Amino acid sequence: MAVSIIIKRNVKDKETAAQLAPFIVQLRSRASTQPGFLTGQTFSCLDCEGEYLVISTWNTLEDWNRWMHNEERLSIQRKVDELLGTKTVYRYYEPLVGGITPCFEEE
Repeated sequence: MAVSIIIKRNVKDKETAAQLAPFIVQLRSRASTQPGFLTGQTFSCLDCEGEYLVISTWNTLEDWNRWMHNEERLSIQRKVDELLGTKTVYRYYEPLVGGITPCFEEE
């Protein structure tokens, strides 16, 4: 089943955004050629200046994980995190069919 990866970044100012842009283009263009990549979109938050969200969809979580741990991607990602001064946040989602079915660990 396809999975969506949500990537959140906060950019402090226009200068940082300008420096960040080429790295994001590199990540996106390289991701689009990876096995299992389906689609990706980048969003700019309208009510929280400097917040950006990337949503990419992959055939499987394993496809994403191969890209996530790819040395070329990691090299670019380190530059992104260094520029932003913080770690990029990743969240993994799968579509629900038929509504919400909670999956919680048993205590």
